[in-house]
Amino acid sequence: MSASLYERLGGHEGILKLLKPFYLDVRQHAVLGPIFNSHIQDWPAHLDKITEFWALQTGGESRYRGGFAGAHLRLGLQPEHFQHWLGLWEFNAKRQLPPPEAAEMIALAHEFGRRLFAVTQGRRIQ
Repeated sequence: MSASLYERLGGHEGILKLLKPFYLDVRQHAVLGPIFNSHIQDWPAHLDKITEFWALQTGGESRYRGGFAGAHLRLGLQPEHFQHWLGLWEFNAKRQLPPPEAAEMIALAHEFGRRLFAVTQGRRIQ
């Protein structure tokens, strides 16, 4: 049996190696920063929750229990927000991860982005 993406990333610690620099970039981003910084008061707690989310999505043990779409509905997200977020994600994944794992994490992010975009724009998920 082959190792899960979670295992190949190095578990929670490996996921954090991507998330920490990614969210540092997000917080400083001209478009995304104000949204994140105005809605997240406790960054360590947010990183913990997001790490649990990605652990679940990559096949690992996780305490994450949902709320992914609902947490984003009140933010007033527009198409350009998704483009910026995915651009930073791709940049950081390629910089922090080996190419196969970076490609898988980028593909997962695009899938979640597509679903979240549909939900936040009032469309049915296909």
